[in-house]
Amino acid sequence: MLRYILSRLLYMTPILFGVSLVIFLILHLVPGDPARLVAGLDATQEDVKVIRSSLGLDRPLPVQYLSWLGNVSHGDLGRSTRTHRPVTQELRLTFPATVELTLSATVIAVFLGVAAGTIAAVRRNSIFDYSSMVVALLGVCTPSFWLGLMLMLVFAVKLDLLPTTGRGGLENLVLPAVTLGAGAAAIIARVTRSSMLEVLGMDYIRTAHAKGLAVRAVVLRHAVKNALIPVITVIGLEFGYLLAGAVVTETVFAYPGVGWLLVEAIGFRDYPVIQGALLLLALQFALVNLVVDVLYAFVDPRISYG
Repeated sequence: MLRYILSRLLYMTPILFGVSLVIFLILHLVPGDPARLVAGLDATQEDVKVIRSSLGLDRPLPVQYLSWLGNVSHGDLGRSTRTHRPVTQELRLTFPATVELTLSATVIAVFLGVAAGTIAAVRRNSIFDYSSMVVALLGVCTPSFWLGLMLMLVFAVKLDLLPTTGRGGLENLVLPAVTLGAGAAAIIARVTRSSMLEVLGMDYIRTAHAKGLAVRAVVLRHAVKNALIPVITVIGLEFGYLLAGAVVTETVFAYPGVGWLLVEAIGFRDYPVIQGALLLLALQFALVNLVVDVLYAFVDPRISYG
């Protein structure tokens, strides 16, 4: 297992290298001059030229990329052109908020999705089955920003139960977490139902029923565990998507995470922060996939990475 993990970590190196190259090229091909934004609208051409030189933007793109990549390899992501603070410090201040929001949304999504999918599979073709799948379909189709605004309108404006913006106590986390986890819960519910229906049709499940075991025991002890492999895959992917998708939710609720920082950086053409934030999200996604692969061996003893 340890050898497998080390080899996967080694394979991440070329992947992150490719991601860094794509991020760098896309940012530098986008129209706009960050030096002009830093200098201000009233700055002269000489001022803009001096700032461009100080930021290293007057050098050829290959030189800029190699210089940035060399700094990244030493843990230096540069300095923000907007706040003049190290990018690592900016990410260190906002990353915990994103992790907190993403984990909360994942817990909500897993709890609702697995529970709804399992019950819908056990009660196949019932009213609960049809209604839960309709709700899941609506959850997949509903834009997160619209859902966030509706939740704010109902629970913050109309009922005055929860705050609308900022990060603080648990009450500040409820609406963003529900907004972010709703779509993932719908996908997990659909996958869980499909996987459970397949497992419930297996011979050993029919044998367990024939032995007189209670339905609850058959479902919880035999069916759920064997139906978890595709569900874990989806949960891992959704966790990675939630990390990246938190950009919209954090912007709607003014939640001070990496997504909110990324949107602010895009507005000011803050290249170092944009590059650092996107690279961090790519690294998170790669690590989440690794964790999911390792979890397979714990859920299903037949899987071995030896």
